Amino acid sequence: MATTAATGGGSHAVDLPIEGKTVKAVTLLSLKRTHDLFVGNHGQKVPLDEEAQKAKLACKMCDEYGTLQGFKPREVAGAVRGAAAKMTPPATADSKSHTAKLIDSIPVQQPARAAASKGKELVVHGGAAGPGKITAEAKAALGGTVMVPTAAGGQREFTPSAAIARRLPSKWPRPAWHAPWRIYRVISGHLGWVRSVTFDPSNEWFATGSADRTIKIWDTASGQLRLTLTGHIEQVTGLAVSARHPYMFSCGLDKMVKCWDLEQNKVIRNYHGHLSGVYSLAQHPTVDILMTGGRDAACRVWDIRTKVQVHCLSGHEDTVAAILAMPTDPQVITGSYDKTVRLWDLRMGKTLATLTHHKKAVRALAASPTEHSFASGAADNLKKFKLPQGDFLHNFLQQQRAIVNCMAVNQDGVLASGADNGSLWFWDWNSGNSFQQQETIVQPGSLDSEAGIYAMSFDITGSRLVTCEADKTIKMWKEDETATPESHPIDFRPPKDIKRF
Repeated sequence: MATTAATGGGSHAVDLPIEGKTVKAVTLLSLKRTHDLFVGNHGQKVPLDEEAQKAKLACKMCDEYGTLQGFKPREVAGAVRGAAAKMTPPATADSKSHTAKLIDSIPVQQPARAAASKGKELVVHGGAAGPGKITAEAKAALGGTVMVPTAAGGQREFTPSAAIARRLPSKWPRPAWHAPWRIYRVISGHLGWVRSVTFDPSNEWFATGSADRTIKIWDTASGQLRLTLTGHIEQVTGLAVSARHPYMFSCGLDKMVKCWDLEQNKVIRNYHGHLSGVYSLAQHPTVDILMTGGRDAACRVWDIRTKVQVHCLSGHEDTVAAILAMPTDPQVITGSYDKTVRLWDLRMGKTLATLTHHKKAVRALAASPTEHSFASGAADNLKKFKLPQGDFLHNFLQQQRAIVNCMAVNQDGVLASGADNGSLWFWDWNSGNSFQQQETIVQPGSLDSEAGIYAMSFDITGSRLVTCEADKTIKMWKEDETATPESHPIDFRPPKDIKRF
């Protein structure tokens, strides 16, 4: 509505009303002005680029009809051809659409895949033969094909859709057959969770570390207790035996890393530096250095003899739960609760690559003994990576759907993974297929919730598996000698929605 206002001179002026406009109207007005500014002929259609249209049509024709280019059209009877010619008026150049003219101008190409089908006839049944019948010409053209009876009493050729539709075969490798594994021994002796295990290079004995703060040495063949070592004041979470020296290394939640002399059965060195509990430990296979990782989010590299900290590999944002030591670069691989896997340059003490493929904490790592690759385990999935760059290869085909605490792989390509809920799965390394899904059995008198598996290791030969569990026992597994490929066939379905790089 109009309003009046008094001016300084005493006269009255009438203000014209301002019509309000919506945001949409203002936007459209601005768009039109912009369009008019830059496009003078906005009333005309944008002309088509003939070369681009030709390329587009040629690609579509090659993709959809490339497999049929070598087929000859079937000769139709003269009467039928004459009748069709009378009914159909001849197509002139002017009556064709612009797209049809472009199709006619595209030169015919003979791809390599059409050479195999050159000279064959594409026979379409029906027409003069009547429903349920097949012509003599079709029989001659399709000699050796499978004929199936029809409901009308005639015969027709069995032509699967794969005869015309081009299908790519699955390139996923078929898994090798592995015998299922069974438990054959249960060892009791620890008074707490068994958290770590390692084998002697001679394969005569193995050591386990426990939440009862002790390290026990067991005979591999008989399972008898040989020795108990005390010295830690908290859970023993990592063990490693040197292949070149009579030393054994241990770490625990008491922030301590110890070096044991196995000739005197006592601690001869302590490595001080961790600010919190130590969760993982690994020894370099060729150099006298030791790697430990813990809750202080650092992987520390120690000189075994001098006890000097060579490097502090920092970069993780949470607990370093697993460490792999490799003889070639990257010589150190760490997995952390921050959902990442890092590959380290040991000489420079810097990160070579950070792998962020996991969505959950990475608690387990395992390196293949036969190829330059490794696997990582988390609650979301098991993944395989190629070294030295850390290229992602593929996910394992099934999901364990549990918190995977540990993994181990042997020379036969069998990967074992143990989880918090007591599930023990065996996998084929090459294909990533799970051939056995086992549940561990808790010791009598234990709770079902004490079925967790905390550590595992194959022996030196790869024929026995030792698992350390939350029911305070150590279980030993071996392959079932009576199993055959007929009694335990491979259950394998190639994946359709997983890309293998």
